[in-house]
Amino acid sequence: MARDAPSIDAYGDGGFRLSGARHEGSVLIVQDKARPWPVTRLADLTPEALAPVLEAGPREVEFVLLGLGAANALPPRAVREALSKAGIGLEFMDTPTAARMYNVLTAEGRRLAAGLIAI
Repeated sequence: MARDAPSIDAYGDGGFRLSGARHEGSVLIVQDKARPWPVTRLADLTPEALAPVLEAGPREVEFVLLGLGAANALPPRAVREALSKAGIGLEFMDTPTAARMYNVLTAEGRRLAAGLIAI
């Protein structure tokens, strides 16, 4: 992985294995640090839930990759608008695809954040 970004080794059973360590529940990875994320479903996704991404800004995060659970869905308008206003791009997909994409993009050295809803 580029820099010190954690790798996503596995997902499922309500959590993730990041660089060998199990994390229960959803995770938010910003500036190569994973933290618990209180978003368990799309309805929980708000600009406030992405505050660490917005605070990092576009110099540290060129875009956020959202894994929205088992199905792909459109993130809430308030989230899309907050990221756009901050100059941070947005990519969204189901969590399994986002987990795989995260590993590819961090290996390329991309400056991204990831918000992944556990499945």
